[in-house]
Amino acid sequence: MRHVIVVGGGIVGLATAARIAARGDQVTVLDKEDGLARHQTGRNSGVIHSGLYYAEGSLKARMAAEGARSMAAFAAEHGVPVEVCGKLVVATEESELPGLHKLAARAEANGVPARLLDPVGAREYEPQVRAVAALRVETTGVVDYAGVCRVLAARIEADGGEILLGEEMLAARTVGDRVQVRTTAADREADGLVVCGGLHADRLARASGLEPAARIVPFRGEYYGLTETAGDLVRGLIYPVPDPRFPFLGVHLTRGIDGHVHAGPNAVLALAREGYRWTEVSVRDLGDALSWPGLWRMGARNWRPGAAEVVRSLSTAAFARSLARLVPGITADDLVPAPAGVRAQAVERDGGLVDDFLVQTAPRQVHVLNAPSPAATASLEIAKHLERELDRVLPSRVG
Repeated sequence: MRHVIVVGGGIVGLATAARIAARGDQVTVLDKEDGLARHQTGRNSGVIHSGLYYAEGSLKARMAAEGARSMAAFAAEHGVPVEVCGKLVVATEESELPGLHKLAARAEANGVPARLLDPVGAREYEPQVRAVAALRVETTGVVDYAGVCRVLAARIEADGGEILLGEEMLAARTVGDRVQVRTTAADREADGLVVCGGLHADRLARASGLEPAARIVPFRGEYYGLTETAGDLVRGLIYPVPDPRFPFLGVHLTRGIDGHVHAGPNAVLALAREGYRWTEVSVRDLGDALSWPGLWRMGARNWRPGAAEVVRSLSTAAFARSLARLVPGITADDLVPAPAGVRAQAVERDGGLVDDFLVQTAPRQVHVLNAPSPAATASLEIAKHLERELDRVLPSRVG
């Protein structure tokens, strides 16, 4: 039996640990928080993504498409609330039609069930939507990701694993046939190490002797909820055609698994890696971001849409106007503040955003350096990939 330490109590870390424990290895999960899924996993809109947006042949495209099926099936099997409701991507003006048709072509390339609709067809799904055309995507859904994490944690413990909360990894190194892991609570040893560090992934990799291929830059995504009256205007999920100048999807409307309609997120630079409000500032985190040439190069390329995101962050009225492009009638009075999330986005030195999931390895170590959305959707598939990577950097079992 091999002993593997998994760092990270989000859905990717837990899914990976559950896979490793299920095959008979001893697993220890470490997380610095006092509960599971406290960051990206527990602070999103709960969408099961279809694989629509991602480059053909990429890990994101393949794992999201496969993950949409496996996540829905896993949740249904274990009694976690889930609904595969589909979504609409809507073009609200003629200039967006080329982008919509590109998405339709990408859906076909990625094996995602989708079809183009005229305005009448779009309103059959969303009677209040404003659209000159729309793309109906059938495999998108919503799920309780925190509930999925609870199931995964129970499976880890049932298979003999342990989950240690409030214990932060500080450093690691491979010495001979062991990995030595220093934490805030103890010095630990294991046969292998898998780090799913999210917002701190690059720092943990560097503290383990790797040179990360990119720097984590935190982007805060701010959400609102719709009042009950305004929520009646939305049946399911309504997305805009993404702005090709900007690497995020744009604010959208999502009826969550709890029945409430969530609006957002926008995307603004967070002033701390766990900066869920403008008032939360970390000098270290902000210095890391501002000293990275890639952030300035990315900003130079995207300053105009980036400025619009900041305006939406500072103005509820501007946020409401973006939503009203999709569903006329939504006003600032219909918006209720909701908890924000922070996306751990890997940015390269040249200013490019790492578009795909990114994993780096070292002897006996596997590090996830980029796993933003759709990582929750794809988590069960990512876990398979990380298991293979772990086996590749560990000596073959004997017997």
